[in-house]
Amino acid sequence: MNVADGLEMGRRLKARGFAATTDPAEADVFLVNTCTVRQHAEDKALSRLGRLADWRSGGRRLLVMAGCAAERLGPRLTRRFPQVDLVIGAKSIARFDEILDERWPRTAFDGRREWEEAWGWGAGLDDTALPGEGVAGFVTIMRGCNFSCSYCVVPAVRGREVYRPALSVIDEIAARAARGQWELTLLGQTVNSYRPAGPNPGPDGRPVGDFSDLLRAAAAAPGVGRLRFMSPHPQYIDEKFAGVLADTPAVAPHLHLPVQSGADAVLGRMRRNYTREKFLAKTRLLRAARPGLSLTTDFIVGFPGESEADFEATTSLVAEADIDGAYVFKYSPRPGTASADGPDDVPDPEKERRHATLQALLDERTRRKLAALVGTEQDVLVEAVRPDGDRWSWETRTAHNRKMFLRADRPARPGDRRRARVTAADGKTLHGDPA
Repeated sequence: MNVADGLEMGRRLKARGFAATTDPAEADVFLVNTCTVRQHAEDKALSRLGRLADWRSGGRRLLVMAGCAAERLGPRLTRRFPQVDLVIGAKSIARFDEILDERWPRTAFDGRREWEEAWGWGAGLDDTALPGEGVAGFVTIMRGCNFSCSYCVVPAVRGREVYRPALSVIDEIAARAARGQWELTLLGQTVNSYRPAGPNPGPDGRPVGDFSDLLRAAAAAPGVGRLRFMSPHPQYIDEKFAGVLADTPAVAPHLHLPVQSGADAVLGRMRRNYTREKFLAKTRLLRAARPGLSLTTDFIVGFPGESEADFEATTSLVAEADIDGAYVFKYSPRPGTASADGPDDVPDPEKERRHATLQALLDERTRRKLAALVGTEQDVLVEAVRPDGDRWSWETRTAHNRKMFLRADRPARPGDRRRARVTAADGKTLHGDPA
C-alpha cells in the first residue's frame, strides 16, 4: 500500500509536467511517504527527514512528508522538522490533486483535469510510468479498515473503509495490462472486505456486490494474465470466494492470509474475530478449492499476555495449516491502540527468542518445500535481465510468488512469460533453466 500510494502521488506530479528522478540533487520536490504500523518504520522516516535538512536549505522547492506516520504525527512534524513544507496524511492522499492546487494553481500547467476522480486514475494516465513500476503493477481498490484489532494503528491513520467503483478499477486494470503489466496486485487494508453500498455496476452492467464479484470481473479484463491481492482478512474467506479461486485460472495459486497467532486467548485479546479452528477451517476450504495452493501469513510474537503455551500453539499452527512462509514481527505497542494501554509484559529477550524460534521453524519449512520443487517445471514472469559472464541471468517470479533465477544463453525481456525447469533451491530462492 505504501509503494502504491507513493506511485499514485508521483503520477499526479508527473501529469503536471514534472519528470521523475532518483537523484535528490536534481529534485524540485522530495516526497517521503511513510508507514507507522511499527515504531521502527516511523523512526526510519523521521531519521530521513532529519537528513534532508541540508537538501531543503540548499534552495530546493518542496519537501513533502506523506502517509501514515504523517497522519499520526500531524502538526508536530513541522514543529520538529521546520524543513518540511507540506504534511499530507494517509487520509488526504486521495485529495493530493487539491492540495497541489493550493500550492501550484492548475492554471500554471495545462489546464486539463487529468484525474477524473479521487482515486487517481483517468484517461491519459496510462503513460505516466515512474521509477519503481515494473512488469507487475498495483491497483488500489479500497482504503481504510473497519476492524478494531487491539494492536493496530491503521484504522486511526487510514480511517473507515471506502471502496472504489468497480468500473474505475476495471478501467485501470485494462490500461495497465495494455501497457504490459501482465500481473496485477489488487490492494486494500482488508482487500477482500470490498463491499460497496448501492449500485456498483461492472463492465457487463451487472452489479459488483463484493470482492468475489470484483475478482471475476478483473480476471476477465483484456490482457490480464495473473491476479494477486493483499491483504485479505480470514473473516471474508467463504464458499463464494473459494469458488472463484477454483474456477478462475488468472487468480494466482498463492494467498497471503494473516493469522497473527495460533492461540485462541491471544486472538481474543487481539480482537481478530476468529479462533484457531475457524482459521484452519478456512485454510482447508481454500486448499480443497485450489490444490497446490501456497499459503503464507503474518505472525506477531510477544503480544501482551502471551504465555509459553500460547507461543507453542502458534508454532504448532505452522505445520497444521501447512504454512509455506511468513513474516514474523515482535510486538510493538502503537500509541492510541487498545493494547498500548496495558502492560507490555513479555520481556524483550523473550520476544527475541520467540521471534528467532518461529523464524527458524518457518525457514526450515521453506527450504524443504523449495527442495521438493527441484526437477519440476514452473510458469514464471521475467522481472529483470542482467549479463552474467558469457551468459544471462533472468530474475523471475513463479505463480506461487517464489523468486527464481534462470541462467540462459540469450537475454529475455522483462514482462516475458516462460516455462522454467527448477535445477536447485538455495534458501528461499529457486534456480533453474528456461524449459
